Amino acid sequence: MKTLGIVGSLGPESTVDYYQRIIALYRERQPDGSYPQFIIISVDLKKGLDFMDANNLTGMADYLLEGIGKLGRAGADFGLIAANTPHIVFEDVAPKSPIPLISIVEATCTAAKAQKLKRLALFGTRYTMQATFYPKVFSR
Repeated sequence: MKTLGIVGSLGPESTVDYYQRIIALYRERQPDGSYPQFIIISVDLKKGLDFMDANNLTGMADYLLEGIGKLGRAGADFGLIAANTPHIVFEDVAPKSPIPLISIVEATCTAAKAQKLKRLALFGTRYTMQATFYPKVFSR
């Protein structure tokens, strides 16, 4: 079984939500009572927002890579960042990551297209709402 690594606490509520939803989906597919393997690294939300306030995208990317590196060293086979705002630097982070990363933006786009959705609502931090990473992915 592969081990998922989650960079969490940039949105603590979303980390819990991801955890619960993935377990629920897994248990639907594996009704034998087993659970998927997770490693969660909790990073400091304030530190992440400080990088964003200072428009220090390199600092944000390096900070995320530090957490992702810990996930890899702990045994994660692949990972995701359980918050929208850090995806502002996803294109910089993913190629440098020691483990493959799933983009929640790409996953959202794929799911929306599969369901033939034409209009979606996005709620997020001001950084997410002002950034172009969602429109960029959805325009492909």
